[in-house]
Amino acid sequence: MDTAVNAHVISFLTSLAIGLLIGVERERAGSAIGVRTFSLITLFGTVSALIGQSSGTPWFLPAALLAVVGIAVFNPRDVEDGKSGGATTRVAIGICFSLGAMVWLGHGQYAVMLAVASAALLNFKTELRGLSERITSRDMVSILQFAALSFIVLPVLPKTGYGPYNTLNPHHIWLMVVLISGLSLAGYLAMRWAGDRFGPPLLGLLGGMVSSTATTLVYARHARQTPSLASLSVFVILMANLIVPLRLGLIVFAVTPNLISSLWPVLLGNVVAGGLAILFWWHTLRTGDPLPLPEVTNPTELKTAITFGAMYAVILMLASWLSDLAGTRGLYLASTVSGLTELDAIVLSTLRLFDGGKLEAVQAANAIGLAIISNLCFKTGLLAWVAGRSFLLRSLPGMLAIALGLGAGIWIIN
Repeated sequence: MDTAVNAHVISFLTSLAIGLLIGVERERAGSAIGVRTFSLITLFGTVSALIGQSSGTPWFLPAALLAVVGIAVFNPRDVEDGKSGGATTRVAIGICFSLGAMVWLGHGQYAVMLAVASAALLNFKTELRGLSERITSRDMVSILQFAALSFIVLPVLPKTGYGPYNTLNPHHIWLMVVLISGLSLAGYLAMRWAGDRFGPPLLGLLGGMVSSTATTLVYARHARQTPSLASLSVFVILMANLIVPLRLGLIVFAVTPNLISSLWPVLLGNVVAGGLAILFWWHTLRTGDPLPLPEVTNPTELKTAITFGAMYAVILMLASWLSDLAGTRGLYLASTVSGLTELDAIVLSTLRLFDGGKLEAVQAANAIGLAIISNLCFKTGLLAWVAGRSFLLRSLPGMLAIALGLGAGIWIIN
């Protein structure tokens, strides 16, 4: 009996705390319906759930909810004298009643979580409104395209493997498309919203998250056009290429977390060696004109998604074939060649082979490390072609430092 009484007391106290939390926020916002009313409404939700459950009348709880909502809708007090509230406060009343009922029905933990989330949404009204104002039509299209890729296309795809080595699994391939598109979309939107307001470090970080190749190309061209900002361009390029292995590490952790234990020396070598080079360039920078944002395509466009999915499927078949034909040497060859232009596809293909038991952890980590180094070599050549020998010589020590850090990591894991 004592245990039951204690549980009931805890339920009522939890309901009271939820009502106080949301009531304080509403009263601070200027609503005429404040702490006391919201606390009573939440307790009423708990009592209504208790009565309905104890008396065997399941209709009592929804009837009580309708009564509370009716009073809230037809009571003009929350908008009298110019006080704020209106529809938001009325919806909050219904939520508080429902949260109180959830507490009694055994969902107290979820009720508290929802109460905190609701209070946050109510409190950050200005910030959320500012965010919605900054979202352009282009950004909204990107978000809707990602939602279509994730929640419309992905669920209907078959999960059966087709083709050579059963590598063509439409659901798995599209799941990887969603993963890469989501990660790239986050960086893409952050870059569009942040712009150049937070300086070169953020430009390099976001550039590495979205497209390090595009970032390298844009700032190499900018350095050629404006020689006085060459050092700043070098810094952004190095920062973007330092982020690439860390971005791939996030992908590995999301897809195959148990491979991180073998891959971490490669990631650490990249951070240490590349980080030292970036710190050196940061101390040599001089202020100048704002740097431009790199022009990158929307990663959630259907054309972009299909292109990546097709490339991933082809590279997966190629890696499987070469691995079967020439063992790990064949995979390393595929990693080196594919890594020149596309890192995500070869990394995901390697993870697929590892999950299928065709590769050991060290072999998979080697293949990923070789692909990153190969991609770094391609972008170093891009610097020479776009910006010329002088800019290449300025960038080369930092690019070599990143490559040596990656190579040291590969040496350690072997």
